[in-house]
Amino acid sequence: MRLPLRLLQRSPDSHKGDFGHIFILAGSARFSGAAVLCAGAAMRSGSGMVTLGIPKGINNAVIKIKPLEVITLPLPETQEKTLSLAGLKKIYDFSKKTDVLIVGPGLSQNKNTQLLIRKVISKISKPMVIDADGLNALAGHLNILKKNAKRKLKIILTPHPGEMARLLDVSVREVQENRKKVAQKLACDYNITVVLKGSKTIVTDSEGNFYENRTGNPGMSSAGTGDVLSGIIASFLGQKLSVFEAAKYAVYLHGLAGDLAAKDKTQLGLIASDIIENIPRAIKICS
Repeated sequence: MRLPLRLLQRSPDSHKGDFGHIFILAGSARFSGAAVLCAGAAMRSGSGMVTLGIPKGINNAVIKIKPLEVITLPLPETQEKTLSLAGLKKIYDFSKKTDVLIVGPGLSQNKNTQLLIRKVISKISKPMVIDADGLNALAGHLNILKKNAKRKLKIILTPHPGEMARLLDVSVREVQENRKKVAQKLACDYNITVVLKGSKTIVTDSEGNFYENRTGNPGMSSAGTGDVLSGIIASFLGQKLSVFEAAKYAVYLHGLAGDLAAKDKTQLGLIASDIIENIPRAIKICS
């Protein structure tokens, strides 16, 4: 699969503002790596700028491990060093300067943080990728997406089967036995784009677009690979692909980078950061 020319060809007089400013709400004391992986993937996929909104108590630790190009925005935190509802206004104000929002990687299931997530999804009108604990916060609160549908927001949900089961209050078995039907129904019911992860990841939207991916391998079944995918999707959104295109091409590229990584590291030895390292190789193949 070839990537769109919009991604591959850049004007000689272009600048970082032309390729999207990605704002990532991610990380907590226990899961700082999720934030770093997501941000690194977004940068490596062509984003002009990436800002990590993280709990202020982990800022110094994240600075030591994040890519040098990634900016941090320290935000109010709970006692557990997770993002606090007290940071909502700062998040809302900063989001106005950015192009795409990622909500979820490593945020935790702290009740205060989960409330913040729901407020962010309800109030911010930027194109949005919701993953991980962002999805957990929506379980039992899908009415938020119904309200957003009326605002015609560009929203992508990226659940794995377990997260999809929690969202719909069904069993994982029901999801896996009806992957296409379940994903299409969620997309249509809430006017969103859905990326149902797993073997042959499905991408579908409320307009009837459908894609089943063929890249990727079982070695990618490890911590952090979903965070990497979210970063790539948001990056492509920031570079002005349509919502469905951003999700489709990101899923394909993510899987291809994983396949390239497995050739070098083996499936057994593959970790999420290996996928990021292979994004440029995957882009060359798709050029």
